[in-house]
Order: sequence, then C-alpha cells, then structure tokens
Amino acid sequence: MVKEALNTYCQASGQRINADKSSIHFAKGVNGNVQEEIKASLQVHNVALSKKYLGMPTDVGLSTNGAFKYLKDRVWKKVQGWMEQTLSAGGKEVLIKAVAQVVPIFSMFCFRLSRGLCQHIDGLLRGFWWGSKEGKRRTCWVAWEDMTKPKNMGGLGFRDIELFNLALLARQAWRILQEPQALSSRVLKAVYFPETDFLEAELGPSPSRIWRAVIDGKDVLKQGLIRRIGTGEETDVWQMNWLPRDGMMRPVSCLSNTPPVKVHEPIDPVLKT
Repeated sequence: MVKEALNTYCQASGQRINADKSSIHFAKGVNGNVQEEIKASLQVHNVALSKKYLGMPTDVGLSTNGAFKYLKDRVWKKVQGWMEQTLSAGGKEVLIKAVAQVVPIFSMFCFRLSRGLCQHIDGLLRGFWWGSKEGKRRTCWVAWEDMTKPKNMGGLGFRDIELFNLALLARQAWRILQEPQALSSRVLKAVYFPETDFLEAELGPSPSRIWRAVIDGKDVLKQGLIRRIGTGEETDVWQMNWLPRDGMMRPVSCLSNTPPVKVHEPIDPVLKT
C-alpha cells in the first residue's frame, strides 16, 4: 500500500524518489524478518534516521528533555554572548523578547516541552536580565511571575515559556476545530477520534507525542470556549459553556427535580424567552 501511494505520487508530480537518500524507521517491536521484507519491497535499506528533520527531532521518546536539549543549549549560547556586553535594560528587554524567547517557538507549536525544560530556559533569561555572569547568581528583586505580566498590569511583558507553549498548542487545537477538512485534521480524526467530536476526544491507549500535545491544547482551549446559541437543541445545559459572563459559563445547579438537558427546553417556542 505504501509503495503504491509513493508510485502514485511520483506519477502525479513527475518526481522520483531516490532510495539511496531515503531512510526508514521501525518501532522496537517489529520482527527482523518483517523489517527485511519491508526494506526489500520499498528498496530502502537505510534505517538510521538523522537526529533532526526540518529543524525538529525525528525521534521523541518518553522524555522530551533529551530530545529538546538543543533548545536550552541554543538559548544559553545566545545569552552567554550577550553577557559579555554592556547593555541597557531596554537592550536586554529587546534581546529577550525578540531573540531568546523566539528560539523554542517552532518546537512548541507541535510538542509540549517538559516543565523542567521550560523553567530552565526561564532561569537562563532571568539570570541574564539581572546581570548574572560566569555562573554566579544575582539577587532577583522582582519575581519572574510578576515580570511576565503585561505592562499595563505592572509587568514587563516577558513570556512564561510553559504558558506560551500551552497557548501555541491551544492554537493548533483551534485550527483542528475550525478546519476539520484540513489534511492534518482528517488524519488525526481517523487515528484518534473517528467516532466522536474533537472536543470530546480522549487521549487513548497509545497516543503519540503530537496527539498528547494536541489534547493539552484542547484542554486549555475548552476553558475559554463558549457556544453560540441558535436553536439551543444541540447545547447541553450543564456540560457546555454557553452563558456569556465572566467565570462559570454554565449553570451550577437546578432546584427542579426534572432539570432541562438541552438549552432549548426551558425556552418558550412562541415568546422565545
């Protein structure tokens, strides 16, 4: 099936696949004989994947610390170079926001970085801001949580790496919700939630790192989503956000012994109230 798909692509595009430059990756449980049959069928004999492809790690295991170690190395390399210079507070602010905090964005669009990694990157930037040099710690006169607040709230507008990571993943979840016909949306639906709606999708028994990240983004997204009421026939009164107000966007309880299930039930069909 894979070979047929590749041949169809070659015929449609006019391109050809160079088997000598291609590689194939097998899961740990694949039998050796099966591997040889697949390699012979596809005529691809290289099984050694490069560490990165298009700027992303090709193999992210159970722990993301090792796979994304290069991120903190890149941030540290930039910060280390800046520490040798005499910079004003404004110059440090621009470098942190426009350079250092941009380094992990590409990876954070697809994966959720570990809390330890996010805190390590925040620590590097915090040390640079307060003037740490040669590994020596300096007193931090203001908590980093306060500095990550917007300027109109008394902060400096720095990004909290972990929260920003979740925001980017929520954006990916929003894209799946808004563009269900996109190729990535259709692939994820076919694999992880073929029988249900995206907002009701669960992690499942053997999720990939990508799907784990999407679920984390969906959980963040659901906290602020609110349904636009039309007829009210498809909106659950107690399980869905539908009341346009701050805080709890759904009813808390009902005094009736027979509470309504859908929003349209307590609405008078004539008066619409």
